[in-house]
Amino acid sequence: MTENETESEGGLSVNENTKGEQPTNDSLAESNGSGEGSEDGEGDDTSQDNSSRSPLGEGYRRGPVLLRGSMVPSDNTTANLLKEEQSTDWLHMDPWRVLRIQAEFVDGFGALAELGPAISVFGSARSKESDPDYLSAMHMGEAIAKHNVAVITGGGPGIMEAANRGASSAGGKSVGLGIELPREQGINQWVNLGISFRYFFVRKTMFVKYSSGVIVCPGGFGTLDELFELLTLVQTHKVKSIPVVLFDTAYWRGLFDWLGATVQGRGFISPLDPELVAFTDDPDEAVRVAVSGIAQ
Repeated sequence: MTENETESEGGLSVNENTKGEQPTNDSLAESNGSGEGSEDGEGDDTSQDNSSRSPLGEGYRRGPVLLRGSMVPSDNTTANLLKEEQSTDWLHMDPWRVLRIQAEFVDGFGALAELGPAISVFGSARSKESDPDYLSAMHMGEAIAKHNVAVITGGGPGIMEAANRGASSAGGKSVGLGIELPREQGINQWVNLGISFRYFFVRKTMFVKYSSGVIVCPGGFGTLDELFELLTLVQTHKVKSIPVVLFDTAYWRGLFDWLGATVQGRGFISPLDPELVAFTDDPDEAVRVAVSGIAQ
């Protein structure tokens, strides 16, 4: 027995004058009221022990939320999860849509992250195999692949199919980013890496994020949407400038003359950077300009 210890009926006790010794975990637990049942929350100020002393009655915890009195539910989370014959309305509500949108981004990023340099080719889904535009797009797809650069299209028929066909025939990466549309169900047969999307904005993000250049062939509203989306992002400095080639000068020149004379003339847009877009009727020149932004 040391000088700091005194004998008592219960055994040894620490003298009040003890100095320099740190309290143990057991002694701290005892000084707080209880050293037992701490894993169950007993002795915790926010525990069920304390809840039961509330004038509102026992507390109920739903995750981090504490409920008492009339706020205590008659059901519980696990029971709700396993309950049969529930309404499926939640499938069509915004919180579930957010998860679907997130999943599309995750799938797209995961599939394309290691693609390498790529050129997007836009154009009409209605072009036929015998159309000059179809044959030019196929030639451009093949030429892009020979630069060891991937070809990205919307994965549908027409110009998209032609560019994918040229790329895959040359042994290159032929990517199709499909969209759920009445006219375009599924991915064309020349795609060797395909993804289908529900949401246009997710799909367009993939085009912009993974393209080092763009060739725009004649097309309708979808093609115009993709073109103006890209020009808007570049003009507003949301993305870096990349080569944009408008193939078939006669098709596009009238639109850009109108933009310069009418829209810009009325002060609705700033002058277009003359280096922002290039016009050409030569498929080889279109490819040369499109890949010019890729370090070889």
